[in-house]
Amino acid sequence: MSLKRWISAKTRFVDIDEPFELETGESLPHVRIAYRTWGSPQPNATLVCHALTGSADADDWWADLFGPGRALDPERDFIVSANVLGGCYGTTGPTSRADGAFEPYGGSFPKVTIRDMVRLQALLLDRLGVATLDLVIGGSMGGMQALEWPLLFPDRVRAIAPIAVGAAQSAWGIALSEAQRQAIKADANFAGSRYPLGAGPTQGLAAARSMAMISYRSPHNFEDRFGRGEDESGRYEVQSYLRYQGEKLVNRFDANTYLTLIDAMDSHDVSKGRASMDEALHSIGQPALVVGVSSDGLYPASEVAAMAAQLPRAEFVEIDAPHGHDAFLIRVDEVNDLLVDFINRHNLKQRLRLAVNE
Repeated sequence: MSLKRWISAKTRFVDIDEPFELETGESLPHVRIAYRTWGSPQPNATLVCHALTGSADADDWWADLFGPGRALDPERDFIVSANVLGGCYGTTGPTSRADGAFEPYGGSFPKVTIRDMVRLQALLLDRLGVATLDLVIGGSMGGMQALEWPLLFPDRVRAIAPIAVGAAQSAWGIALSEAQRQAIKADANFAGSRYPLGAGPTQGLAAARSMAMISYRSPHNFEDRFGRGEDESGRYEVQSYLRYQGEKLVNRFDANTYLTLIDAMDSHDVSKGRASMDEALHSIGQPALVVGVSSDGLYPASEVAAMAAQLPRAEFVEIDAPHGHDAFLIRVDEVNDLLVDFINRHNLKQRLRLAVNE
């Protein structure tokens, strides 16, 4: 049967018409959540969490995980993915308007954390009638969410699969975020801090994206792919590639959203407010498939493996790939095989039907 049979063709929305309190103590008076689902509604589901500039369209950016017999099988699973709090693809964020406001939040949008994102996802799942998550999966920022789920809601999660991420944002990760942050704020058009999507500090956002792309790939990958090759304009091919990636992001993303989300990534630390890092990680008793990438310069495989070693029921797998951090989005067949094996061994594919009003 075609995968299209099970795809929710459009993004749907849930409105939370009551204050949503953030970890900082601030609150949002109203929150909208944009989400997608695949498969028939059930009281148990698989939650797919997206990375920094991703969206709820998991069947787009992780398309090869979807299909009969694959890790995300709509014939078997109820699959949910939501745009994160602070995003710009439908969930409340800097491009949203506060109640009664004529302009978007822009730079006045409050700081959010990974834990805020997870708590909002829990409210969405409540509305969808999902009591249990068979599996929470995500890479990079999505992996941060996957790690927080069993800590915030231990009774709702059966297993997790955090990919290409550590237990806390490292000094290296924070430094890379700061360089990108400075690039955006140095843009001459940033001063107003309120502007519609697609306007504002586009050059700063493009520069930030170029920096990010360097951290997402590896020196070997760039050398093998571009070397010292030049394009027709006489520009080095790697320069053209980075400029193209920057321009492409500017056309689909928002600078204040980018700032909000890298701030959230920098907040990632499973030990914050808890007794210790060891205790936080040791308390995650669910089966965990932890995946690192051999050439990842953003979250080195050694850092990911060290985290996995502290999880009581974790298994660590290193993908040997030259692509760098983005290998989890490139070597999807390998990721799929790891997930399918993990799902089968832990019997994470029970199917319990439930009628849900959406």
